[in-house]
Amino acid sequence: MPPPTMPPPPPSRDDPEPSAAREMDDEDLVEELLATVNSARAYAEFRRTQRRECANLLRWLQLVLPLLEELRDSAPRLTDNTYRRLALLGRAFAAARRLLRSCHDGSKIFLALESEAVLTKFRNVYEKMHGALNGMPYDELAISDEVKEQVELMNAQLMRCQKRTDTQDIELSMDLMVILQTKEEERNADRAILERLAKKLELQTLAELRAETIAIKKLINERNGQQGDSTKQIIELLNKFKHIAGVDETNVMGDVSMPKTLGKCPSLMIPNDFLCPITLEIMTDPVIVASGQSYERRSIQKWLDSGERTCPKTRQPLAHLSLAPNYALKNLILQWCEKNMVELQKREPEPAAEPGNHRKEDIPSLVEDLSSIHPEVQRKAAKKIRMLSKESPENRRLISDNGGIPALIGLLAYPDKKVQENTVTTLLNLSIDDHNKLLITRGGAIPLVIEILRNGSAEAQENSAAALFSLSMLDENKAAIGTLGGIAALVELLRSGTARGKKDAATAIFNLVLNPQNKARATHAGIVPALLGVIDDKGLGMVDEALSIFLLLSSHAACRGEIGTTAFVEKLVRLIKEGTDKNKECALSVLLELGSNSKPLLVHALRFGLHEDLSKIAKNGTSRAQRKATSLIQLARKCY
Repeated sequence: MPPPTMPPPPPSRDDPEPSAAREMDDEDLVEELLATVNSARAYAEFRRTQRRECANLLRWLQLVLPLLEELRDSAPRLTDNTYRRLALLGRAFAAARRLLRSCHDGSKIFLALESEAVLTKFRNVYEKMHGALNGMPYDELAISDEVKEQVELMNAQLMRCQKRTDTQDIELSMDLMVILQTKEEERNADRAILERLAKKLELQTLAELRAETIAIKKLINERNGQQGDSTKQIIELLNKFKHIAGVDETNVMGDVSMPKTLGKCPSLMIPNDFLCPITLEIMTDPVIVASGQSYERRSIQKWLDSGERTCPKTRQPLAHLSLAPNYALKNLILQWCEKNMVELQKREPEPAAEPGNHRKEDIPSLVEDLSSIHPEVQRKAAKKIRMLSKESPENRRLISDNGGIPALIGLLAYPDKKVQENTVTTLLNLSIDDHNKLLITRGGAIPLVIEILRNGSAEAQENSAAALFSLSMLDENKAAIGTLGGIAALVELLRSGTARGKKDAATAIFNLVLNPQNKARATHAGIVPALLGVIDDKGLGMVDEALSIFLLLSSHAACRGEIGTTAFVEKLVRLIKEGTDKNKECALSVLLELGSNSKPLLVHALRFGLHEDLSKIAKNGTSRAQRKATSLIQLARKCY
């Protein structure tokens, strides 16, 4: 009697019905697969935030090419099973091509803000490809053993990739959180973060910002008014990047607000030569730069003051920075406006220079004054250098090149608290540049900055915390700041500082505890009760920052022992039930980390009716919250 056979497994939800008719011939199907992969390979450059995932996906698509090429050359008769598998593979390839195109052409800001959702899309594509290849009947295909081994190896990598933990850029995520929660009043530390974000997302030049504007316009059209809060955040960030780049253009659509007289006659066409290439507004004071292009004087001057030495339109280097008035163009514009009854916008006059104001040409003498034997001269120089260091990258380079960093470090121990405040803030501004970070650290600034963090004025403490955050971007500085006592000082600021100081302290601590040794230092310094106080203070609005730090600490066994209490778990449960979407994401992540290492803690959380909340979030939460909730549900089943 033959042994009983197992019934065939149920078809995958992605599988077409067995009786479904073939949509195309065998040869056409293989050719379409090849065409899809080859067209996907055209997207070879990707946004920084998804570069790793895109490169992996593109590599896997290329590894499948030999299989498809051998199928095309041998042209075997495809069985129904083989045809179904290749059709599934075609759907996966089409989804991969759409995703690669999105990461190639899409908004950089959107891809950074929605990195969790985009990562989920990658995993969905991996799952589709793995599902199609996992049941591929290679014995029915006339392919070589080498190709078969290559595809099977790739399929194993796809399966592992689906299980990989989050790969989001933690520094990028924290920077975005800080900037989006910053109020309208812009501060030195926030500008430093903005400039770092602009550099990381490659949104610094006029061409990059215009391409981003077009991508955002397309995104808004696709959303058709949906997801208003997310769209508002994207527009807000774009405008901030334009502001620090010196681009006088605030409308996300790239259009300018037309004068009222033009609004009444929309059919009126303005000659392109009359529009400033930077602002796209009619020029009132056109000037010619070395490349021969004409710009509005105020706009090009702002461009040059930001440290740029190229023509914004042609991108060619400028032989000189002189601006020549374009009287001929100005007369043509005036004649056209008069003929068409267009009233030119009146420009606000530039503020008159106040006595004592200094320009970048004064930087060498001001740096020299920092080391003067006369205290009053030093005080004035420190104040003026601080203002100049905030204005432009060129000023920061000049301060550094003229020996300003050693001179400033020498003033950190100055007994006057105002001088300390101006000095540490200048070093914060200079630390935007990675080379300056090294000069500041090697000059022995860290212990002096920590001392100001402990005993300086409120503003000096805030900017000292921000400076430590900026310096800690270099991994070697993370350990140095922890060894020299910086974490204990930051924890004290988190406990008793101003609202702004607490925010700066949390940002710095988050970055520092990426170093494993600093996690233990933070716990010994009392970070747990300080963070609990931050969570309980509803007015601070820093719940997400505190939970983000708790998540990093909970991965360390020694820290987890202090964090993992039933009282803290009950706080997490309340946030999962009642918090914002972001609160729920963060609280779920921390609970998952704690529960994975301590089943009694998870069981305690479940006693508060958490099952229903987890089910709702798994269906309707954000992409990251859905994943965490699903993992917690699976973990809970194991507990019981």
